[in-house]
Amino acid sequence: MEKQHRLNAYTGWLTHREYSPATIQKYTKALARFFADTGAGDTPDRETVAAWRDSLVRQGYTPATVNTMLAAVNDYQESIGNPAGKAKPLKRQRRIFADPGRELSRAEYFRLLNAARSTGNKRSQLLLETICSTGIRVSELQFITAEAVRRHKASIRCKGKCREILLPAELCHRLTRWCQKHRIHTGPVFLSRQRKPLCRVTVWKLLKALCSRANVAWKKVFPHNLRHLFARTFYDLEKNISKLADLLGHSSIETTRIYIMESGAEHERLLNKMHLLL
Repeated sequence: MEKQHRLNAYTGWLTHREYSPATIQKYTKALARFFADTGAGDTPDRETVAAWRDSLVRQGYTPATVNTMLAAVNDYQESIGNPAGKAKPLKRQRRIFADPGRELSRAEYFRLLNAARSTGNKRSQLLLETICSTGIRVSELQFITAEAVRRHKASIRCKGKCREILLPAELCHRLTRWCQKHRIHTGPVFLSRQRKPLCRVTVWKLLKALCSRANVAWKKVFPHNLRHLFARTFYDLEKNISKLADLLGHSSIETTRIYIMESGAEHERLLNKMHLLL
């Protein structure tokens, strides 16, 4: 099978299974990398896949990255009816602490808001507030519509699942004024200059542009980190991981646990407060 035809068929299979556009792009890229690295035929055997997995480890890729790339190849094997060709993912010990170098703090978040406000960048400020106060994925921003703002709740459809989220009253008030100013009466609130929904790349660039003025590390500022901050803040208040999982749209509580992981520094403070040394 011709290489491009093979990738197109795989993309169609992923689309049919309702994978998100971002996942389809990532998996297709990983599959292309696999065939480029191995020169495998249309039906790779398990040994070839496993050897490629191990080569990624030797090249220094993290276990999480290796398993993501391997998942793409294993899905390809499933798509062509060759489940025997799938290789096992790397075993990973569950992380106990979050990486403080990548964790966005509440104080840093408010510095970003102030940076957006001081430069008159109302759209970036509202983007930050909308994602962080609702916990939505950046791909779900399109469901924050003028109709949702009027109803004070949004119907989210993502990864084959539907859920409804409530929008804070003050956020709705601010978004209503934004819609009135920009004559947005229906459809997504956040639009490009061409009146199309903002894509993830544009959102990413808008947030990164605030880093320097806010004195926040560049690697901490991306939309998904706002979702993590929402999760930690909610859990600190409610201590209800099941409800949080529903709000975030997670099928597994184990995924939600990653979002509320505390930093090593916080755990160290807790240990010191226990006073168990003579």
